Amino acid sequence: MKSTAKDWDEVRSAFATSIMVDTALSSLAQNLDGPDWPIKGKEETPAKYIDLAFDEVIELLQLKGQKPERIDQLIGILKDTLAFDSPFGEMVEQTKAAEERDNPLLKNLAKLGIPQDFPMGLTALEAGTLEFCKLEKLATLGEFAVFAQTMAQSVIVGGDFKKLLNALSHVDEAALAEALPFRRGAKGLHLVEALAQATRSPDPIKHAQQATGWFKDELAAIERDLAAGGALPRHFIMLNDPATEQKAAALLRPHLTAKTPAGAPAGAGEKKPGFFGRLFGRK
Repeated sequence: MKSTAKDWDEVRSAFATSIMVDTALSSLAQNLDGPDWPIKGKEETPAKYIDLAFDEVIELLQLKGQKPERIDQLIGILKDTLAFDSPFGEMVEQTKAAEERDNPLLKNLAKLGIPQDFPMGLTALEAGTLEFCKLEKLATLGEFAVFAQTMAQSVIVGGDFKKLLNALSHVDEAALAEALPFRRGAKGLHLVEALAQATRSPDPIKHAQQATGWFKDELAAIERDLAAGGALPRHFIMLNDPATEQKAAALLRPHLTAKTPAGAPAGAGEKKPGFFGRLFGRK
């Protein structure tokens, strides 16, 4: 054990006014790109420990099956997380107009035609990153962009948080397409890509339901095409992955008014595109 009572008293005193005092330690550890906090549970937050003396923390950790050295990691997490406070406080004081004028991430969202109010829950980010965003009340891409841009220069982040941050910062379309229902070479976000990502989500049906609710205009456009005699598979060809195309189409089918035969797999009863049809995106 490297830490001392003095180290603990200094960090717990500084963290007492932190905006992240009730954030899960596992989320803080993940965001710092360090080893995970081994004790799970919603109550595992800095607030659980900072009112305790050095020896009391060690005793509590031991009761939870941890060695005394675990306090070194706890102190490290709190010290590194303190870097969030000053920039985040400044961010809260910014007006919306100032954010849009000065924040390059918001500018890039606008340039790409990506709506700021797109829900984080409809992204393809890892569960841990989504949980962190939920804890920090980052419900939309716009809120993520403001938070991320403000803290990025003082805090080292990793995982999907860093991936999306870099993708927005550098307008990396390939990386954006992995994190968001973004279509390379086009602007905006799209229902077909959202459904493709739904096929890989922990709850595909729920994800698809949320996606069709968000992309109402695109859903209506598909409905109109089907009503005019169009084929459903044609709308998914741009995914360029037959297995994903069929799964995504199957997720969409229950939300269509003009359904293909009940119980039929995606594409049943519809003329499948041949080689050149798939190559050029035609029926």
